[in-house]
Amino acid sequence: MIQRRRFKTSDGVFLSVIESGPREAALTFALIPGWCMPGWLWQPQIDALSARHCVAALDPRGQGESDVPDHGYNFERRAADIREFLRPYENVVLVGWSLGALEALEYAHRFGEAKLAGMVLVDSSVGELPVPPPEGHFLDDLRSDREKELRDFVRAMYAKPRPEPESARLLNDVKRMSLDNSIALLSSGIPREHWKECAHAFKKPLLYVVTPQFEAQARNLEKNRPGTQIEIFQDAGHALFVDEPQRFNELMVQFAARL
Repeated sequence: MIQRRRFKTSDGVFLSVIESGPREAALTFALIPGWCMPGWLWQPQIDALSARHCVAALDPRGQGESDVPDHGYNFERRAADIREFLRPYENVVLVGWSLGALEALEYAHRFGEAKLAGMVLVDSSVGELPVPPPEGHFLDDLRSDREKELRDFVRAMYAKPRPEPESARLLNDVKRMSLDNSIALLSSGIPREHWKECAHAFKKPLLYVVTPQFEAQARNLEKNRPGTQIEIFQDAGHALFVDEPQRFNELMVQFAARL
């Protein structure tokens, strides 16, 4: 049964979690969405994986149904939020998408791997070569016409158009965080080499799932970090787990079976 729970962080913010499946399951899938995204975007994974596993999708601060405070939009605090989110669970497969993948790496870097059985990083740059091309004028465009830029951003996440009610709901969720705080999340100043060091230092099983924009990085991580498993979704958009949910879910099941 799918339910929501809320917990209070150590800095007084209430965060929301979508949870399904048995808490006593051998593994828990803990799902971290990307920049400004809600946890319900993982619904195909919650539905498919909770038959055998506990599945918990976090609404990070300022996102989904969580509180929207005026502070905490940095990697240090967001990693602490993940630590507090994971307290009820053991033997966790931590799955982070886009910005959420970097936050998952930061969690492991700061707080260790004791809770984790493995990690899945989804379509995010992890510091390997080649360096991704510049993002253009995204931040400037956000400041000048946030509504249009976010609408285009949501539309571009998918290879296949989504139903209009879903897109409207998602766009509404993406706008919950203030403009300044949403930009702060993308302006950490952390060098990209940090993420490479975090990925290489992670000792548990690691799966890196990407679209073609990060394929070369995936090949290099596979080469430079022995034991890394990679998977390329050639025809999916950035939200590849929504575009091709059955393939992604089967990949999660197979990864879990090897742990």
